Amino acid sequence: MTSWTELPRATFDLETTGVDPKTARIVTASLILVAPDGSELRSGEWLADPGVEIPDQATQVHGISTQHAREHGQQAPQVVFELASALGGLFHDGVPVIAFNAAYDFSVLHHELARYNYPELDCIPVLDPFVINKQVHKFRKGKRTLEALCEEYGVSLENAHTSKDDALAAERLLAAMATKFADLEAEAATLHNQQVRWAKDQAADFQAYLQKQGKNETIDGSWPIRR
Repeated sequence: MTSWTELPRATFDLETTGVDPKTARIVTASLILVAPDGSELRSGEWLADPGVEIPDQATQVHGISTQHAREHGQQAPQVVFELASALGGLFHDGVPVIAFNAAYDFSVLHHELARYNYPELDCIPVLDPFVINKQVHKFRKGKRTLEALCEEYGVSLENAHTSKDDALAAERLLAAMATKFADLEAEAATLHNQQVRWAKDQAADFQAYLQKQGKNETIDGSWPIRR
């Protein structure tokens, strides 16, 4: 079996209107195909008019205002269709798609597809540096954000919270992690299936921790889509 590190792969990121994937709307999206050495082969970038007001808090994160999105963005249904079509083609060809905290981005897309009555997307194989890092470096202290992990692994991230830079940083981060943890040199589909189990176990561990703190919360460990 050939490791994903020896093959082309894609990397994907969204910037949105909010933190709840069930209600968040896509504002910007980037999907980049890279060669085994990490060089860009082709890329797609989208700016959407999400059809709702972009909250000031979200604008402060990614820099896109409601006015800018309405003046320069494509209509949301078109962006969702084009993005899902591009991702679907990659998955059909077995190309792994890297996404940091994939359960957020793919859940947002899942709910956007349902919002416009488009078919559901079968997302496999996906590679998530967030879930993977929590598995291979379980007792790491400190924040596990994209910025923090990029700093730890020496990955450049100059424009955090822009979808293209975040997507490229996620790919470079995972490649750097693979040089440190030999078990990550695996076939993408195998690693995808492992992450399904890891995410479930991680959620269960976190839920148990919360319960010890007296907090009765249910943590959804579904991955890469939380329906």
